[in-house]
Amino acid sequence: MMPLTMAKTGEINSIKRIGGKDDVRRFLESLGFVVGSDVVLVSENNGNVIVNIKESRVAISKEMANKILI
Repeated sequence: MMPLTMAKTGEINSIKRIGGKDDVRRFLESLGFVVGSDVVLVSENNGNVIVNIKESRVAISKEMANKILI
């Protein structure tokens, strides 16, 4: 397992685990980040990432992306 920030651009990855406090996990879940979902890194800028998840494009901070393990 590795954090989402270490994924290669354009590569399809499956979410294995989501860390952090309950409110952080609920927030990420509301955006579509759930265990077993496929996620594709679109771009990365200073650690902040843009990803495709469940037919949507979502931008998240480096701190949030580090809590998502693929």
